[in-house]
Amino acid sequence: MGKYGELAKEIVKNVGGKENVSSLTHCITRLRFKLKDEGKAKDDVIKNMDGVVTVMKSGGQYQVVIGNHVPEVYADVMPLLGIDEGGNDQDEEAPKGSLFNRAIDAISGIFQPILGIMAACGMVKGLNALFVAIGLYTDAGGGYLLLNAIGDGLFHFMPLFLGYTAAKKFQLKPMIGLVIGAIMCYPTVQNSALSQSGDALYTLFAGTMFESAVYTEFFRIPMIAMDYTGTVIPVIFVVYFASKCEKFFSKYIPDLVKFFFVPMLTLLVAIPAGFLLIGPLASFGSAVVAKGVMTVRSVSPMLAGAIVGLTWQILVIFGLHWGFIPVYINNILTNGYDNVMMPFFACTFATSAVVLAIFFKTKNKQLKEMALPNFISGIFGVTEPAIYGILLPLKKPFIISCIAGGIGGGFYGAFNFRKFMMGGMGIFEFPAMIEPDGGMGNLIVAVSGVAITMVIAFVATMILYKEKEVETGKGLPESGKGGREEKEEKGTVQDSSMLKKLEIASPIKGKAMKLASIKDDAFASGVLGKGAAVLPEEGKVFAPADGEVTALFPTLHAIGMKTEEDVEILIHIGLDTVQLNGEGFEAMVQCGDKVKKGQLLIAFDKELIEGKGYCLETPVIITNSDDFLDVVETAEGEVEPGNSLVKILK
Repeated sequence: MGKYGELAKEIVKNVGGKENVSSLTHCITRLRFKLKDEGKAKDDVIKNMDGVVTVMKSGGQYQVVIGNHVPEVYADVMPLLGIDEGGNDQDEEAPKGSLFNRAIDAISGIFQPILGIMAACGMVKGLNALFVAIGLYTDAGGGYLLLNAIGDGLFHFMPLFLGYTAAKKFQLKPMIGLVIGAIMCYPTVQNSALSQSGDALYTLFAGTMFESAVYTEFFRIPMIAMDYTGTVIPVIFVVYFASKCEKFFSKYIPDLVKFFFVPMLTLLVAIPAGFLLIGPLASFGSAVVAKGVMTVRSVSPMLAGAIVGLTWQILVIFGLHWGFIPVYINNILTNGYDNVMMPFFACTFATSAVVLAIFFKTKNKQLKEMALPNFISGIFGVTEPAIYGILLPLKKPFIISCIAGGIGGGFYGAFNFRKFMMGGMGIFEFPAMIEPDGGMGNLIVAVSGVAITMVIAFVATMILYKEKEVETGKGLPESGKGGREEKEEKGTVQDSSMLKKLEIASPIKGKAMKLASIKDDAFASGVLGKGAAVLPEEGKVFAPADGEVTALFPTLHAIGMKTEEDVEILIHIGLDTVQLNGEGFEAMVQCGDKVKKGQLLIAFDKELIEGKGYCLETPVIITNSDDFLDVVETAEGEVEPGNSLVKILK
């Protein structure tokens, strides 16, 4: 029995038991029972089951609509009916694109759900600092304390939020991801691992750049100190590893105890791996980076400053900036100033200037709405919302901000830019740059560096950043005379995994229909995914995008594919046409084939199918609609293959 064993048992029980089932088949989305007595089936009970979308009755069949997982449910139902059915497991499809693009897509997808609240918290945090700076209230009162909690709470406990969103991205149970984040912020663990109030048990790698004092152990395995609160990458890697653990344990743990044993074993393996391996690797990476910069600085302060400014945002993303913190603190305490880490100061304003340029240049309403608050929070020193919400997904603006930060950092390195006191963020760090004797030379360097960095970042973004125009119909047959041409405006889209408007073309020549208007309640309700429908005028189905055929039902009445943008599409030719058992259909491709937009997938005999009394309304469904911000029907009236049918806001 597979992962849907319990669901299968409940379905069989409530259709009247195996004695009431004459036969069972399935199509792309639903189990199709032929029951001896449909009156014995408990419709309401089945409809309310977790894992069941709805129940329909059509053509003498009792249809239990499942969705994408119907083959697995079918495989678990068949043995209960006394029929052996071989599994059809397929290897999980590897992510497409370069490693860098896949990493960007993963990070963007993980941060997307919290971008709005990140921007909000960043603004509160910055405004709170501003009000203290202008004397509206002090940082000793309850007002400051509470507002600071509002502004800083999300950033301090970032692993909790990212644990949840990363789990959804990596298909781990979200609550397990949330627990992983909580464990990584657990005060007792943090205090024990980081406590330096007593003597260290021993020191690892003494005399090297990796020298690490160990204050606690995990069953005699040293735990190298690292504070995970506020970090990003460690929790993402731990959750990714946990998702693999969960899949492994789910495969071998019996169903009877799977409910609690799988999460228990997953946590018991993933958490020690995170604290003993992933965290230390980040710590050692930080040490390598800091040592490298110090070595370069001994030769050229300007080059060292440029390296810090150029790479700082990347180091923050991967948690490798921590290696600079001890150097920064030690320099201020012993020398009275720091000039090693401080070239990073240019990055804050490079980020803000790039976001401001995007605000003025973009025509995308959603992006414009995000840009202004992210600019404000960036000026106040909180750049995470801008980095994860705008710059990193758009890629080119992120690169521009890094280069501008490198130029500003090089300027700071050349003029020995220093900070004399710890504390402050963004514009509120300026007072700490006034020399102890009251001299303003260093402050002038600070302001000059900010001005240079912001001008370069703003101008470069205005010149180099371009929003891509939507391309429609590329690679598909030309629209015929009288066909509906693309008359909608050429909207602009961002090269972003979260703000991109993807177009799915019509696979069929015919009349575009609202999905809600077709004569199938399951498809029309949208529970199987959003999309549109086409009433065919000819019997040809073309690929609506570049991608791979992921499903081709034996009766050839339905085909599934996954595009290069990870959009999962189901094209279901007609309603209840599975009952034709392939008559009138001819496939030009096979499951697993790579296809190009406009390539012929299936030919069907329109007259034969309609002659047998079947409705040819053809749903084109985005089965993973929940992965996107929205799926919008764009076509009306006559469409040709190649005309836009739906738009996806990613």
